[in-house]
Formats: sequence, C-alpha cells, structure tokens
Amino acid sequence: MSLAHRDEIRGFIHISQACARVAERLPVVAGCQANVLITGETGTGKEVCARAVHYLSPRASRPWVAVNCGALPAELVENELFGHARGAYTTAHAASPGLVREAEGGTLFLDEVDSLPLPAQAKLLRFLQEREYRPIGTSTTVRADVRVIAASNSDLPQRMQRGQFRQDLFFRLNVLHLHLPALRDRREDVSVLAQHFLRQFAREYARSAQAISPAALLKLLRHDWPGNVRELSHVIERAVLLSTGPILEPRDIDIDLACIEPAVPEEASFRVAKMRVVDRFERGYVEQLLSVHGGNVTHAAMAAKKDRRAFFELIRKHGIDPQRFRSSVP
Repeated sequence: MSLAHRDEIRGFIHISQACARVAERLPVVAGCQANVLITGETGTGKEVCARAVHYLSPRASRPWVAVNCGALPAELVENELFGHARGAYTTAHAASPGLVREAEGGTLFLDEVDSLPLPAQAKLLRFLQEREYRPIGTSTTVRADVRVIAASNSDLPQRMQRGQFRQDLFFRLNVLHLHLPALRDRREDVSVLAQHFLRQFAREYARSAQAISPAALLKLLRHDWPGNVRELSHVIERAVLLSTGPILEPRDIDIDLACIEPAVPEEASFRVAKMRVVDRFERGYVEQLLSVHGGNVTHAAMAAKKDRRAFFELIRKHGIDPQRFRSSVP
C-alpha cells in the first residue's frame, strides 16, 4: 500500500491480520464505481472505512454526504433523500434539493440502511437501478451521478427471510462487500488503538497522560468490548480526562465489570488459567511497546527495561512481526 493510501486510511488503526486484509482492499474498492455494502457490529469503524473508500476514489474532490437512516422519520425518508419542490406540501415554503443532489458527483453514505421502512427501500431500489429520481411535488426526472455506500450492523440475510429487508435491494447494494471484525476477535488491536486514543485525547484536552501501565492494559485486554472501537475510544477519553498522573492505571479504566471476559471454566487448573492471562498480557504489552516505538525492538526493550535478547524472545514466542508496526504509528 502506498504512503498516500496510508494517509487516507489513517483513522483505521490496526495491527491485526483481519483488519490488514480489509485495509488492503480499500484502494481496490475505491477504484471501482460499484455500490458497496459494509457490515459489522456497531462501533467497528464502518464509517471510517466508507470515508476511506471515498477519499481514495476519483470522487475525492466531490461531496461526501453521510446520513444515518435510523434517525430519519419514516414519513420523511423520501423527502430527505430526494428533496421537494416549493409548495409540494403545506409547510414546503421553499424548495429543498435533498441529500442525493447534495452528493452529486461524490458519495452518499447510508448508515444503518437496514432501518429504512419497506416503502423507502423500494424508492431507494428504483434510484439505484435507474440512477434518476423525482423530487416530491415535481414531474421532472433528475439524473444523478452518485456512488452509494451502505452500512449495516444487522444480519441482512436474516432480515430478508423475515420480510424486513428487500432481497433485490440487498443484491443491488452488495456488489462490493467489506466486513469489519469485532474488536473481541482482534484483541491484538486493543493496545495500539488504546495508545492512539491516549495520544489523541491527551493532545485534544491538554492532559498529562502519556502511557498505559501494564496492569491497566491487562484490564483492557480482558474486556469483551461489546461496543467495539467506539467503546474503547470513550473509555480512554474518560480515563485521560479523569487521570491525575502521566500513566493510566487500572483505577483510571472505568469499565462495566459485567462485560469483562468470563472467567475460565472451573475445570481449568490455576496454572492453566494463569498461563492464559499471562500470555494475553505479554502479547498485548509487547505489541503496545512496538507500536509506540514504531517497530524498533531496541527502543521497545529499553522501555520495558528488559535485555534486548529477552525481549526478542518474547516477540518470537508470540509470533509477532515488528515490521507490522512501522506503519501503525500515525
């Protein structure tokens, strides 16, 4: 991936192979003009990826228009998307161009597209098929040059089976597909994301926090993150605001303990349980230091106050590639 491409997807912080595969596809998807469907749980970064697709594409200089379909009242969806003429209804004292017109030449991002009511889905389908629409209250057909990227955190095939989402609309949207894994399925990203948010919020709020202690990192790694990256961002933001020292400690990490990773099964011995926790901590701690120091093993070992050879043994034990971190520093 070129340096220019990395600049455009800077907000998509990761070191996991699962996310690396998504990041590698973004420039390819951006080079096409087809519709894109991005799926993944809430908070996984679907809009970040959608923005990357837009700004890596030939449409980058044209408008980026994002709309949360779940926030649109059912009776106003058509009006919001396609606009209306003056006098189209009682309160239409002036014409409104609509979001499709605002996105002309650029990209229209439809977040939570699964929340659209069926009549609105039919209108959207017709627009995607014909690439034209009629503002409410007019008889004039308007052509549109807009790329549509849709996102959903729902199981769309299941919603189709229930008659809640149109199958033909699904196939029209799902020409190109990107799926973002949940944070609990890529725990190696927790440390680099936490460090990224720490720097971001310390700078934004002019706070003294500079690092995360090993114990605090372990607490982060044990959490299941039902809210994914968005939840992690909020946790670190709160910690930065409330901490009083340069290092975030476990007491600064305010996490709902009900969401902490479940305890190991009762039949697991103390030794096995301890090994699992220690292994997870070691991996996360080493990855965090490598991320902070841009993959420089010597500097990371010095920060850990460990001999370089011993630190390298930890890297080899957990199969960590320091080269991956050379592009992870924003």
